[in-house]
Amino acid sequence: MPELLPNALTIAALLTAAWTLIPLVRDRGPDRILLGALALIEIGLIVLAVLGIVALTGTDREIDTLSFVAYLIGTLFILPVATAWALAERSRWGNAVLLIGCLAIPVMILRMNQIWAGEGV
Repeated sequence: MPELLPNALTIAALLTAAWTLIPLVRDRGPDRILLGALALIEIGLIVLAVLGIVALTGTDREIDTLSFVAYLIGTLFILPVATAWALAERSRWGNAVLLIGCLAIPVMILRMNQIWAGEGV
């Protein structure tokens, strides 16, 4: 599994989480720039899922395949669900959901990296 993309996605998710604090404090809904950043992170997560599955098929190491694929696919649902929730609840609490979703992404990526390294076997 590539190292640059997961690290970039982790940084992007943490920066976006920090960014959601501004409308959260101002008691406003998410703006288009924030939604665009979330879309870019989601595209990166899709690329990571494809690269992760390709890397999984090309390795002969012992990896917990089910857990690894579940984390890869699970990360794809976090931001769309959080965004739908935030758009339905256009207040500070919608941004709080986005904040939690953005903070969940680095945790999921960290766990994927642990599984890939063989710590999840």
